[in-house]
Amino acid sequence: MKTKYLGLISFITCQLSFIPAGAQTGAPYIHDPSTLAECEGKYYTFGTGGGGLISDDGWSWHSGAERPGGGAAPDVMKIGDRYLCIYGATGGGLGGGHSGRILTMWNKTLDPKSPDFKWTTAVEVCSSDGMEDQDAIDPGLLLDPTTGRLWASYGTYFGTIRLIELDPTTGYRVSGNKEKDIAIDCEATDLIYRNGWYYLLGTHGTCCDGVNSTYNIVVGRSRSVEGPYIDNVGRDMYHGGGRMVVAAGDRKTGAGHFGRTIVDEGVEIMSFHWEADFDMGGRSTLAIRPLLWKNDWPYAGEQIKDGVYEIESERRGYALELAVDFVRMNVARQGGFGRPQQNAAPPQPVANQTLAEVQGTWPEGDVPVRCGDYMFRPHQRWQVTPVPQKGGTICGPLYEIKIEGTNRALTATDNLEVIAKDYAGLPEQLWRIEQLTDGTFRIMPYVIPGQQGKNQKYCLYSAADSTPTLAVYDFQSDNSKWNFRNH
Repeated sequence: MKTKYLGLISFITCQLSFIPAGAQTGAPYIHDPSTLAECEGKYYTFGTGGGGLISDDGWSWHSGAERPGGGAAPDVMKIGDRYLCIYGATGGGLGGGHSGRILTMWNKTLDPKSPDFKWTTAVEVCSSDGMEDQDAIDPGLLLDPTTGRLWASYGTYFGTIRLIELDPTTGYRVSGNKEKDIAIDCEATDLIYRNGWYYLLGTHGTCCDGVNSTYNIVVGRSRSVEGPYIDNVGRDMYHGGGRMVVAAGDRKTGAGHFGRTIVDEGVEIMSFHWEADFDMGGRSTLAIRPLLWKNDWPYAGEQIKDGVYEIESERRGYALELAVDFVRMNVARQGGFGRPQQNAAPPQPVANQTLAEVQGTWPEGDVPVRCGDYMFRPHQRWQVTPVPQKGGTICGPLYEIKIEGTNRALTATDNLEVIAKDYAGLPEQLWRIEQLTDGTFRIMPYVIPGQQGKNQKYCLYSAADSTPTLAVYDFQSDNSKWNFRNH
């Protein structure tokens, strides 16, 4: 429910089962998740009921996060060297009708095994009496990076969404602050800031009905944190507006409780829950998708799925390929140079060149990789396969990348080059494929031989039009960016 900067300083100092490749692994079962928070190398999210999830790598999740107070729909963020948690007690019909309270509390750490783990006594920052058209539940936090002021939005379909200001040092309500109504017809809201705009993301549709839930996430934007929040066709969210960000798909329904995390420059993710994942028994599960931006509007990206692709450089549009001899196709030119032909037979499709026709001309052993004009040829067609059982990152699973029909796999080398090598399950043959905020992708070897730890720096890079290599990732350069074309 609030932007987190993983690996950056905040504004104030700061039992594996079958799961589809696009889903988090482990036991990612949660409802109303808070925005992902990083603490001492692990990731945390908290949900309705008091519990939460922990992950060592951002990909495989298990229960174990602890938060007292029960209630519903918490949010958590790091401010300085402490973590602030905000949550709703009762409200939303949870044992108290629409009489609810929003509370805040602090902790030095999110690790329940740490000797410093101790939540402070929760303090109330606002409430609803059950009689007015407002419901104090489902809070989200924004620490404004331009002013350092701390804001919370809250509310449900029962009445309005409200905005209040908190003290970022104490977590208390700012003295004299008057709540402001900013939206209707949504709940589980979140505020984020980007590029001069404030965004209000709300969850629209029906909740808590499993596979029949219609939750989806919508957005409006404003130049002021206090609104008005207007959607892409000029509708005010205070009058029911909202542009779609993510809805049901891929056998999952009920997207709700948005959170934004900045992983790297140009690499952002959105976290939320699916009310029901059809491939996981209809359970409510944690979801993480790429967060993309177009014309200063957010929308959900996609993780690459199992398939055969042209891997195309954004630099020039050339395709990644094996550096092998080009084998001409023995197909006669049809139709001359466009001159009309009398009694000509109808044109027939030309069959693609096959692997069997060319593989015998390829050298044995390791083969260099280059870029060239895409011609639908076997040496340019890459089988991209997610391998979630081998791990992943907060952005998604790891992948194997092989020439279709062969065992020749894209492999990182110790001299920061890439080759095609017989696949042997080596760590340097596993790849991170992460969609960037502009819709392109970065491709990073999981490890680089001779370097310690997981690779966080180098990506597949087009050093020249035809020269792929490994180099430091730079979002501002098209050399770092690739596209996947499913021809």
